[in-house]
Amino acid sequence: MTILNRLYASSGPEVLIDTLQINVGSNVFYLCKGYEDITATTEHGELVTYIACGIDVALPARNSDGTQDLKFAISNAEGIVSTAIKSALNALNRATVTYRQYISTSLTAPSSTPYTMAIKSGQWNSLQVQITAGYMNWLDTAWPRYRYTLPSHPGLRYIS
Repeated sequence: MTILNRLYASSGPEVLIDTLQINVGSNVFYLCKGYEDITATTEHGELVTYIACGIDVALPARNSDGTQDLKFAISNAEGIVSTAIKSALNALNRATVTYRQYISTSLTAPSSTPYTMAIKSGQWNSLQVQITAGYMNWLDTAWPRYRYTLPSHPGLRYIS
């Protein structure tokens, strides 16, 4: 039995560890789900320490509706990340989240391809922040993207 078969069959000591890298402006936060901090290697070979906190992650659905949203909630007692994301959403700054998943016995690389998405919206209270991040919705995007309209090209009025 391979390690992945044993992992998904829940009959071994290995567990999946969900991690988030949150980039808000120049601030970068590394968080992991669980009770203990972990030190792991990213896909770029960078060694980082993920701070343990209460995270709940809902992965994007694999469907054809055009929206691939990653929803997550962070409950942290200190409020550092919640405050940073709250200020980024208020100021409409660029913020991204990278979701990585590790196997507890192998922290040398993520166990699957990481997701990197832009933070689209969120809501928060004094104890937690709930964030929705996603890719661009290609199905609802107009094509061609640049339209020739009268306000931008007034000479179109005289074409017969």
